[in-house]
Amino acid sequence: MRSNTTMSTDLLEIQGFHVALSFRYPLFFALLLVYCSLLLSNLGVLLVIFTNQSLHQPMYLLFCNLPLNDLIGNTVLLPRLMMHIVSGERHISYRQCVVQAFHSHTFGSNCHMILIIMAIDRYVAICHPLRYSSIMTSRTVTGLSVTAWGVSLVLVSILIGLTVRLSRCRNVIQNAYCDNASLFKLSCDDISINNIYGLFFTVLLFTCSIGGLAATYIRIALMCWVQKNKELNQRAVQTCASHLVLYLIMIWSGFLTIILHRFPEYPYLRQIAHVLFHVVPANLNPIIYGLNTKMLREKIMYLVKRKITPR
Repeated sequence: MRSNTTMSTDLLEIQGFHVALSFRYPLFFALLLVYCSLLLSNLGVLLVIFTNQSLHQPMYLLFCNLPLNDLIGNTVLLPRLMMHIVSGERHISYRQCVVQAFHSHTFGSNCHMILIIMAIDRYVAICHPLRYSSIMTSRTVTGLSVTAWGVSLVLVSILIGLTVRLSRCRNVIQNAYCDNASLFKLSCDDISINNIYGLFFTVLLFTCSIGGLAATYIRIALMCWVQKNKELNQRAVQTCASHLVLYLIMIWSGFLTIILHRFPEYPYLRQIAHVLFHVVPANLNPIIYGLNTKMLREKIMYLVKRKITPR
């Protein structure tokens, strides 16, 4: 049933965090430190990979999608969140809110899709090592990357498109930043289509993600078990450990945000979980992948030693 009352103003109020005046600046500088840290680590990994010819391999080039996604997703979120905290002003235009929600959901969707294509690369490397160079060509890497981003953009465009068609009868975003659920809750229209597609979107994403990784890792495990080759097992652990850790961090932080959205009586936990979903993986991904990937770790350590060793 459509409400007769609609909001004519384009300005929205974000609920945000209710922070005491004495804690505003400490929280602002804490988030600034987190943001600078993820900028430094993710940009650093990208520069190391792009400037070292020896790292221009499918494994590392596919990984570049992850820090790029982390940088875009967090740059859209954190600066405005910090501004709201330090200024106390929590207003945003509807269009800016839609853009923020679009990037937020694209970030989450991309996390799943990128880790799926990285799993495909690991499967080919371990189960078909002799054909690896002929299968994982630069064209294949480009195709996988474009597919990951393309699928995310299409799914999220439909998600946000179903929301912007709705009229608004409220102007308060019940979250620390804009997301799709907070946007369609501004409407008094029938949102059953939004809920159905939102559920479809979530189930499809998690099913493809969990199913894709389970299929590749089961095949890798079977290959290692059948061949009983110590060198193969060692290589499988080395190449898959970092990828699996990244995935587990992402999947659990994602599950937490989805679960808490179903419990409106815990608004602050939900807001904190949403922010952590953005900043925790973005800070840990380059560290975990860098430390657990031998060639990348060696390149990073070499550059660090060059910077700190006096000439």
